[in-house]
Amino acid sequence: MNAPIGVIDSGVGGLTVAKRMMEVLPYETIYYIGDTARCPYGPRNRQEVLKFTWQMANVLQKMNIKMLVIACNTATAVALDSLQKNLSIPVIGVINAGARAAEKKTKRNEIVVLATEGTIKSGAYENALLSLSTKAKIIPLACPTFVPLVESGEYEGQFAFDLVAKGLKPLANKKFDTVILGCTHYPIIQHHIEKVVGPDVVVLSSAEETARDVKDLLEYNDQLCTSTKEPHHIFYSTGSVPIFRSIAENWLKKSNLDIRRIKL
Repeated sequence: MNAPIGVIDSGVGGLTVAKRMMEVLPYETIYYIGDTARCPYGPRNRQEVLKFTWQMANVLQKMNIKMLVIACNTATAVALDSLQKNLSIPVIGVINAGARAAEKKTKRNEIVVLATEGTIKSGAYENALLSLSTKAKIIPLACPTFVPLVESGEYEGQFAFDLVAKGLKPLANKKFDTVILGCTHYPIIQHHIEKVVGPDVVVLSSAEETARDVKDLLEYNDQLCTSTKEPHHIFYSTGSVPIFRSIAENWLKKSNLDIRRIKL
């Protein structure tokens, strides 16, 4: 089935999931919406996040997507159930995938969840982790400065590292062996996070498990793309196209991406 897969995020963070999907499913077409104009979603109330997520989903549905990936942890926590119940296509989020990835890697069941305020408040990661292992000792930490840092495009260099180190200060005396990047923006600053927490801690994102989930579901539903042509991905941004382009081309290691402005 050669219809595109829809991917939505509050901004550029979902590109971390899209990148892994492109690697795992090289012939699938991706239509991506990043709501950069209204990012971050983390501090917003549930009603706003639900409304914005539905707006993006509705736009992509009109483009005849065959599956929707909510590549945003805050939106997954708030809107996944609603979208799964009301859309006729498969919808997957990133939280269960992130929890599974951590459960596979942790040796001592001591897991830090770094995420936005909205995701931390929802308790979605705790629920997902405890459903996999009742032994899990979970340390949730909201990092409200991380998403604006990534969205600004200024995430290299000393200033960015110092900001990340400051955000992770509450972990200084805590014991843990695994960190979940519970926001899809955070893999873009993973190198800084790894430097702060040290080499003995595994830092992982949900991107790999999510991409595997997408592939498994497409196979199960017999919806894998049958073409072997290079797909034409389209990226929509509600905010600045030049900033989105700079981050997307840098992260995806691709040039001349088809990036368009969209109003929701």
